[in-house]
Amino acid sequence: MFTYKLDEDAYLKPLELHEAQDFFDLIEQSKSHLRPWMPWTDWTNQVKDTEGFIRSTMEQVGRNDGFQAGIWYKGKAAGVIGFHRVDWTNKATSIGYWLGEAFIGKGLMTKASAPLLEHAFTAYDLERIELRASTQNKKSQLVAERLGFTKEGIARRAEWVDGQFHDHIVYSLLKEEWKKSYSF
Repeated sequence: MFTYKLDEDAYLKPLELHEAQDFFDLIEQSKSHLRPWMPWTDWTNQVKDTEGFIRSTMEQVGRNDGFQAGIWYKGKAAGVIGFHRVDWTNKATSIGYWLGEAFIGKGLMTKASAPLLEHAFTAYDLERIELRASTQNKKSQLVAERLGFTKEGIARRAEWVDGQFHDHIVYSLLKEEWKKSYSF
């Protein structure tokens, strides 16, 4: 399995079934932190649920429909980042991510996003990447803004999470904007 080094302490690598316990434990430790933003936290209750997710990511790769990568920090599972699906006809995708609570504030998500943008615009030759963040999720909004995404508008009542609808800020980054948008 390949890894992509983000810095001295952090790297990305494809999710593997034998790591399901690591990611399940991370979700369990971070449920109260993740629940306001991630609807899947309520149905991730056993290691087999995480194994099912990892299997689905392997199928996603097999369909040539993007991928998910584990974010690792100092040898510990820290979160997940990936593409929801790839729209090959319109040369577009959307990016999604989450971090365990103990790993917030280390710049990991911005660092982890940069190589995915590079991959989408070069290897996949896409033209557009979308990122959505709840209007209440300021940290996720900051990631989009640091990476140079443009705020396009608000998708009202876009997602039912934790017993309520959330409006989403819709951000996009176009291929011609990408290299100008950030420097790492």
